[in-house]
Amino acid sequence: MWAGRFAKALDAKADDFNSSIRFDCKMYAQDIRGSIAHAEMLAAQGIISQEDCTAIVDGLCSILEDLDSGALEFDMRCEDIHMFVEAELTARIGDAGKRLHTARSRNDQVAVDVRMYLRDEAEEIIALLKTLVADITDKAEENKAVIVPGYTHLQRAQPITFGHHLMAYAMMFLRDISRLRDASARMNFSPLGSCALAGTTYPTDRRMEAAKLGFDGITLNSIDGVSDRDFCIEFLSAFSTIMMHLSRFSEEIILWSSWEFRYVELDDSYTTGSSIMPQKKNSDMAELVRGKTGRVYGDLLTLLTMMKGLPLAYNKDMQEDKEALFDGIETVKMCLDIFAPMIRTMRVRSENMYRAAQAGFINATDLADYLTKRGMPFRSAYKIVGTIVAECIERGCVLDDLPLDAYRAHSEIFADDLYSEISLETCVEKRISEGGTSVASVEAQIAAVRKELEV
Repeated sequence: MWAGRFAKALDAKADDFNSSIRFDCKMYAQDIRGSIAHAEMLAAQGIISQEDCTAIVDGLCSILEDLDSGALEFDMRCEDIHMFVEAELTARIGDAGKRLHTARSRNDQVAVDVRMYLRDEAEEIIALLKTLVADITDKAEENKAVIVPGYTHLQRAQPITFGHHLMAYAMMFLRDISRLRDASARMNFSPLGSCALAGTTYPTDRRMEAAKLGFDGITLNSIDGVSDRDFCIEFLSAFSTIMMHLSRFSEEIILWSSWEFRYVELDDSYTTGSSIMPQKKNSDMAELVRGKTGRVYGDLLTLLTMMKGLPLAYNKDMQEDKEALFDGIETVKMCLDIFAPMIRTMRVRSENMYRAAQAGFINATDLADYLTKRGMPFRSAYKIVGTIVAECIERGCVLDDLPLDAYRAHSEIFADDLYSEISLETCVEKRISEGGTSVASVEAQIAAVRKELEV
């Protein structure tokens, strides 16, 4: 492609090192769509003839059809997907194919391909996130009244419902959807027509190309158009956040599945056994999701490191964006695709959750509130309840079982109604503040999320 300037062919190993078709071939559909829009713009502007445009578009459509069907295979001797398509087009339609590259460079060509590819993949990931959120929400509704200990510092803290706990993850994944939409909106400007870096002397219509390709506008600086990879970094950051949320959820599922907790049991379809210990049922899918999180973090770090010292404009270093980006996309999709049905089929052991909630004095805050609502300053109530907890530990009982006379030894405010006030069910239902753990609040959260999923 650069014949004329060079007297020698590229060394075979250097050629292979330089080549990107083995991974950028993923973008063949976007590359062809971009080329069709470019050919139509060139014809509309009188830069190429309508006859050549028709031949180019027909040829590109036939290449796309053959690649989709498998009738055409990629030629790995080509340097990249752009040169493969151009070479195949020229082989099919002759000299008209050589006119396609008028008024563009591979620099703006790859920039538009990556944006379109990311836009398409982001929609798929959003659809997968919506499925996961819907499954979490369904599971939360099934368990909106199931009482479980809420934890801070991995210590039992206050009683909550399992539905409330699950809805926290639904909120996280909704924000992930929002992040992807925001990133897509910021990215949705076409760099096509920026050429190598300085634009072109041809009277092109960049906005026509942008509209044909579904962009909201054009990049306003041609240097930035070809050398920007902010959008790749932003998407990988969003993917990393998705994986972080999946990893947190995985960690809890792994804990909940253990014999020490036994809060949930994963379906056999999403667990494995041991080659030597016949009793084992391992939460391997959740563990793999947790492990793959580091992989996506690495993809993000690859791009940040690659871009940190690059002078303007395009540099070959930027070819390294695609493997990391593609890996991040595929990893997130793979994890979401396995995670949703794992949650959907997960069995909740509510009886074990309730037994755990009965121990650990997680109604101590409510006991302190009992005193403060009857006039005692909170700090004084806090100290008294702490002393009562210590007494219960010494006696080997829980707050619900401590006799009333033992309570009244600490304060005459205590009366018979304290036991109903500190029951787990009451503790949960009294959390009436918006966003809290009461059943009514969880139902409101579920309704809000389901409404959001309709958007």
